[in-house]
Amino acid sequence: MPEEPTLFARLYLDEDVHKGVAAALRLRYFDAVSVHETGAWGLTDAEQLALAADQQSALFTFNTVDFLLLHRAWLATGRIHWGIIVCEQLPPGETIRRLLHLLNRVTADEMRNQVYWLPG
Repeated sequence: MPEEPTLFARLYLDEDVHKGVAAALRLRYFDAVSVHETGAWGLTDAEQLALAADQQSALFTFNTVDFLLLHRAWLATGRIHWGIIVCEQLPPGETIRRLLHLLNRVTADEMRNQVYWLPG
């Protein structure tokens, strides 16, 4: 029997993202955690992506350039991540609105090894 697709991505928000975004997403029944909550401060971008991948979570960041480079490096070496979501730095409410828009139209399976720019 084929495996059921995973509909909603889990999210891991890096330390650049506003502290309250993960909590606001959880209020809307999404699985989201922030570096601010886990205390994983000061890790390199590569370590943050590895941590998110270990948790089978997509990583959300405002740090576009560095994570695009990491994405390419991971693909080149055959490593799997659960998605990277990037966006320009926005106010918390707009960040949440854009994340919800993406999370409600892209499944966790579709997000795997992909980079998404948050739509407007």
